[in-house]
Amino acid sequence: FFIIVMSETKETAPETAPATETVEETPKTEETPKAETSKEESSSGISSFAPAPSVAAPVETPLVTEEVEVKTNEEEEEALVKLRAKLYRMANECDPPEWKERGTGEIKLLRHKETKKVRVLMRRDKTLKICANHYIHPAMKLEENCASDRSWLYKTPVDFSDGATGEEELLAVRFPNVENAQQFKEAFLQAQKEMQAIMDEALAAGKQEA
Repeated sequence: FFIIVMSETKETAPETAPATETVEETPKTEETPKAETSKEESSSGISSFAPAPSVAAPVETPLVTEEVEVKTNEEEEEALVKLRAKLYRMANECDPPEWKERGTGEIKLLRHKETKKVRVLMRRDKTLKICANHYIHPAMKLEENCASDRSWLYKTPVDFSDGATGEEELLAVRFPNVENAQQFKEAFLQAQKEMQAIMDEALAAGKQEA
């Protein structure tokens, strides 16, 4: 009888095996969806990182612009002629003396609205620096350049442009075409007549200068 009981005991042992196997299979059941999910994410190309939080863009303070009036000392003058030209000066400081370019820009003959005096004014392109600034004197002689029919030579007793020495200058003005050169000549000669009248009037009034 004792032996029969032991055999029955041995047979009952396998009945507990399914419970043990169930415990071991439980993690496998949970891992299967994770593996499938990772494959789906990699195949779809969806990033697992969370998006960066939105940050409000900084508000820039608008620039306050103020209009500034720039005076050129031409406000009280009227232009008799304005022409494109290139200006040269005779550099006597060189040995031997030679022509040097002073600037390219717009040359003007300006008449003052009150005094009626006429001056030559020329500014360089871009920089707007003054490369010619002197009154027209009746004694000036406008001469043709033997090397070109569209340029003129003349001497000025004094020039007040940027970098000038304040002494007598021999200048050469070259224009793009003959028509502009003739237009400048006519305006220059007319300005000399007007300046002569101003000087005569000053002398008649007993003044030493106009």
